[in-house]
Amino acid sequence: MKSLILSAAVLGVSAGAVLAEYPEKAITLIVPWAAGGGTDAIARLLAGGMEKELGVSVNVVNKPGGGSVIGHSEMLSTKPDGYTLGFATAELASFYWAGQSQYKATDFNPIALVNFDSGAFHVSTSGDWKDVKAALADIKSKPTGTYTVTGTSTGAAYHLAFAGFLKANGVDPLSVTLVPSQGAAPGFQELAAGGSNVVLSSLPEGIAMMQAGKTKPLTLFAEKRIAAFPDVPTAEEATGVAFSGGTWRGVVGPQKLPVDVQKKLSDAVVKVAGSEDFVKFMNDKGFGIRVLDTAGFGQFLTEQYTQVGTIMNDLGIAQRKE
Repeated sequence: MKSLILSAAVLGVSAGAVLAEYPEKAITLIVPWAAGGGTDAIARLLAGGMEKELGVSVNVVNKPGGGSVIGHSEMLSTKPDGYTLGFATAELASFYWAGQSQYKATDFNPIALVNFDSGAFHVSTSGDWKDVKAALADIKSKPTGTYTVTGTSTGAAYHLAFAGFLKANGVDPLSVTLVPSQGAAPGFQELAAGGSNVVLSSLPEGIAMMQAGKTKPLTLFAEKRIAAFPDVPTAEEATGVAFSGGTWRGVVGPQKLPVDVQKKLSDAVVKVAGSEDFVKFMNDKGFGIRVLDTAGFGQFLTEQYTQVGTIMNDLGIAQRKE
């Protein structure tokens, strides 16, 4: 009997020691987009910082395809031991509503949010709209389809942010027709040529056209102004209605991740996201910084799930209703 008790005690100590040593081996960080893009760049910088904090290698593995559905799906299906994580992006919140997957944004285990790039309402400097209030009033007074918007694709984060902004200000999200484009660059060319009325993008993406005096941002879908663009008012400053919307990136894991492992990872990611190197890189490249720990990121994902579903249904592009 004493031998059994002693053995159990030894096993208990051993198990506790093993658990306390996490991580013991390299960690894989799945990026659902191809190498070379913004998401990949942020993920690699973050991985480098995590290596210093956790004492093991953090290897970025790109799993593009299916509009990032493939990579995001693998993040959820991996073994919940803390050795395979994912660098999720805003598209994650739309898959369920678009009928592209069975999982919801709330099915992922939140570790930490590190980035939020607010959308901006860009117009031509040769147009009649002097501020966003005038633009909203004009859009609301004209027949549906009078004005067009471009710079993004159907159902993408900036498209949904724009629709949410219109709705928050009492304007039908369908009143402005989206002309899909392969990103902001061709959208700005279309705007400058007079082929569209509004471009949706982040502020840094519009800087070349802004400096050339061809376009101007009327408002930023954010709670605070961006230091690099101090003259661009937030949505609340411009309209009196608080609104934030855009794209984001954060570290997630599968469900059933041990709580102590999740906390250790969250603490490490949050610390890296607040480091001098990370902040400098994000500021230099024009990426927004928004850091939330496990609890905050979990609440954020819940809000994203609800908001995205509502807007996609309003736009008539959702395949599910709840």
